[in-house]
Amino acid sequence: MGLFNTYYGDTCYMPLHIYEGFSGKLITTILKPGRRSKSTNVFALLRRLIVYLQGHWPNTMIILRGDSHFCSGQFMDWAEGQKNVEFLTGLTGNSVLNKNAKITIESAQREFKSTGKPVKRYHSFEHKAGSWEHSQRVIVKVEANSMGTNIRYVASSIRCIRTKALYENAYCARGAAELRIKDHKTYLLSDRMSCSSFLANQFRLFMHSAAYVLIHTLQKEVLRATEYCNATMKTIQLKLIKVAARVKILKSKVKIELPVEFYGKCVFEKSLWIFQELRI
Repeated sequence: MGLFNTYYGDTCYMPLHIYEGFSGKLITTILKPGRRSKSTNVFALLRRLIVYLQGHWPNTMIILRGDSHFCSGQFMDWAEGQKNVEFLTGLTGNSVLNKNAKITIESAQREFKSTGKPVKRYHSFEHKAGSWEHSQRVIVKVEANSMGTNIRYVASSIRCIRTKALYENAYCARGAAELRIKDHKTYLLSDRMSCSSFLANQFRLFMHSAAYVLIHTLQKEVLRATEYCNATMKTIQLKLIKVAARVKILKSKVKIELPVEFYGKCVFEKSLWIFQELRI
């Protein structure tokens, strides 16, 4: 059933998207009630998913990267004893974290006040919340500028990488997932939950996810060396997939007649040749 979401001010369903960080391949999309996920629910999902992946790739390092919705004390404690499992997630700020980062925050504010130029500072420290079994590395990023002071916290089990590099090169790279979610929700219209039952809407989400997998495979495998290798799925839909055609159903075959000229014809022809080679 749908539950009330204070951000949207209504009852709704909320899809959870998980992607492979390097390739953008979809791992799973799961529909959940509209309220914010509880820590225990996040842990149960992530543990099941990681155990499944490790069953296929036992020697592969798996790093969970996500915003504060994925920050779960149970998961962090569980990951402590797991081989090849690390995490890098956002962490909601509080008075205790602000106290530990006080020197960094005040230093950035003083420098901006004296120079008038935007300041960005990084610092890391060990922190153990009351519900955690183990202490974790917490990274704080402080930005002081004319718009005020922006403080962000990240919790991580990775201690062998310098603070700034871990935040900018590893954590900030999760922004690529926002583009993939945009492809999935906006361009493939997976945000349409118009059925009355939860299971029906979950099935709709799976169908949209299948469309994502197909177009992503087309983009990364068939269109790899073309101008569309990094295009949005909307561009691929409009310029390559939505081509007017005449379909003739004959006695022994189905014949598809394409226009003599259309946008993207050259890439379209090359794609068909690749499909022909794959069939052979």
